[in-house]
Amino acid sequence: MAREVRDSQVVMPIRDGGAHCEGALGRWHVDEQGRGVFPGRTQTAGTGRPRGQTVVSGADDATAAELAALLRALEQGRNGKNGFPGGSDFDYAPLAPFFAHELNNVSDADLSSTVEHHTKAMEREVVGFFADLFRAPEGDRWGYVTTGATEGNIYGLYAGRVLYPDGLVYLSEAAHSSVHRALDLLGMDWVSIRVSRSGELNYEDLRRMMDSRRSRPAIVVANVGTAATGAVDDVRQVKRVLRELAVTNHYVHSDAALAGIPSALLDDRPGFDLADGADSISVSGQEFVGTPFPCGAVVLRRSLRDRVRRLDTADTPEAAISGTRNGHAALLLWYALRRLGVAGLRQRAEQARDLADYLARRLNEMGWPAWHHPQAFTVMFKTPPAELTNRWRLVATDGWSRVVCLPGVTREQLDHLLADLRETIKPRIPAQRTPLRPRVPATAA
Repeated sequence: MAREVRDSQVVMPIRDGGAHCEGALGRWHVDEQGRGVFPGRTQTAGTGRPRGQTVVSGADDATAAELAALLRALEQGRNGKNGFPGGSDFDYAPLAPFFAHELNNVSDADLSSTVEHHTKAMEREVVGFFADLFRAPEGDRWGYVTTGATEGNIYGLYAGRVLYPDGLVYLSEAAHSSVHRALDLLGMDWVSIRVSRSGELNYEDLRRMMDSRRSRPAIVVANVGTAATGAVDDVRQVKRVLRELAVTNHYVHSDAALAGIPSALLDDRPGFDLADGADSISVSGQEFVGTPFPCGAVVLRRSLRDRVRRLDTADTPEAAISGTRNGHAALLLWYALRRLGVAGLRQRAEQARDLADYLARRLNEMGWPAWHHPQAFTVMFKTPPAELTNRWRLVATDGWSRVVCLPGVTREQLDHLLADLRETIKPRIPAQRTPLRPRVPATAA
C-alpha cells in the first residue's frame, strides 16, 4: 500500500539548466539532471509522484526543449512587461495539487450539483466578497466568476439589452476594446462620447449626445480605470445626466477591470459601484489580484438578474454566459482573497500608488514629461526611442507611453527603466576626429 512521504519534491523534466527561479508555483531550481524541482510538496512513496498531482515525465527531447525555452523566455521577460497590466507577486504554490483534478462549476454558483468536482462554495464566497466591496444591497446580490473582465462586460451589456432591446449604448472614446467586441457580438447600436484630457468621460458631451436621442433607452458603460491613463468615470455624474434629461429607462454597467478593487478601498472613493447607481459591475482577477491566468467576476442585484432571466428568450436555468465554468479560477480567487483580505488588498494598493508616485516624480526630475492620476497606478510619459519601447514592451499612443505599477512591479525594475531613459538623454558628444598630420615640405639638400 502506498504511504505518504512529507517534505519531498515535485520534479518536471527541463533540459536547460539555470539558476533558482520564482514564479506562481513558488521558488524552484533546476537539478543536475536538468529537471525543474519544486520543493515542499507531498509525494506518494514508491511512485515518485505527488499525491493528487500528476508529474510530467517521459517527455521527448524536442518537447522538453520547447518547454524549457518557453520557461526561460517567461522568466527573462518577467521584468519587462510593465506596460501591460497584470499583478505578478502572489504565490499560488499551495494550490498546485488541485490542478490534477477537474474542477467544473456547471451552471450558476448558487445551484446545487450532483458531482463533487467543483468549487461552487468558494465561488459564492468570492462573489460575496466583491458584493460587499462594491456595495451591493444585502440580500439582493448575485454574480459569478467569469473567464475575465471581457465576459463581465459582455454580461453587463447582455443584461442591458434583454431589459431594453431597443436601447442605445453610450461609451467613452477610452472604452476598452472588449466593450466594442461585445457590442458587435450582441448587435447593439452605440454612440461614442468624448473624454477629457485625463481620459475621464466628458459629461457635457454625454448630455448633448443623449439629449437628441431621448426616445431610446440609454445603456451607459462607465470606465473604472481606463487602459490608457487609469481614469475613472463618475457614475453619479452619469446618473445626474440621466435624471436631468428624464431618461427613465436606462442601465449603467461599470467596467472595473483595472481599478475597481483598489478604488473601492480608498477613504474618498470615487463613485462607480452599485451604491452609486451602477446596475452591474465587472472586475478582473488577473490585473490587481494577480491570478496566473485571466479570470474575473461580475456582480449585480439578484432582483435585476431575475428580471433578465424572465425576459430572456433562451429560457434556460443558467443566468451565466457560459454553462460550464472554470472551477480553478474560483479556487485561485478565493485563496487570494482569503489570504489578503481587505487589509492586504489595501496595502497592495498603497504600495502600487507609492511606486507610481515615485516613477512620475523621478521622470519629471530628469526632464522627461510624465503625469498620472493621484489615485491611479498608470504613469504616462513621453514615448522613448523605439529601442527602449521594444526592450520594455511599452505601448505608444499619440506620442505617450505608460507603465502600470501593479503589484509585482518593483522599485528596482523602475530604476532600471529610468537608467535606460537617462542614457537616451545624455548629450551626444561627437567623436573628435584626429587631425591630419600637416605635410612638412621637404628641405633642400
